[in-house]
Amino acid sequence: MTFGRASGEVVRRRRFPWWLLLAAFIVTPILEIYVIIQVGQVIGAWWTILLLIADSVFGSWLIKREGRRAWRALTTAIESGRMPATELADGALILVGGTLMLSPGFVTDLFGILLILPFTRPLARRLLTRYLSRRLLDGPRPGPGSPGPVVRGEVIDDDR
Repeated sequence: MTFGRASGEVVRRRRFPWWLLLAAFIVTPILEIYVIIQVGQVIGAWWTILLLIADSVFGSWLIKREGRRAWRALTTAIESGRMPATELADGALILVGGTLMLSPGFVTDLFGILLILPFTRPLARRLLTRYLSRRLLDGPRPGPGSPGPVVRGEVIDDDR
């Protein structure tokens, strides 16, 4: 709990969603192993390993290519004196997508490639922008059990 704004109101910090950690560290690896096993049963173990290696090589090449494009766009925007919001969002999406592409597995690679490809990135950018603007512009919301607005006043005890 922190104090915020000039009125002295108490602002509760949002807690990190626990379900996100559950999905990242338990559900995702289980899903990845399941998909790899299913692909391996269809095309064979060696072809699955080869496909995973080719997928990583393609991901590395794509990250390098799109990262270079995003860097050029960022420097151009800064040199022209305009705010590089789109370019920074693209850079962040390429970074996250690249991390997903370099981790082994087909499911994370699919999400990573959707964040990196230039024709699917605008959709991800819109979702990211909508999320961040809602989070930053709406301000903090009172959580459960919060007392609500603070009313300044004086306590008078009639029992004395």
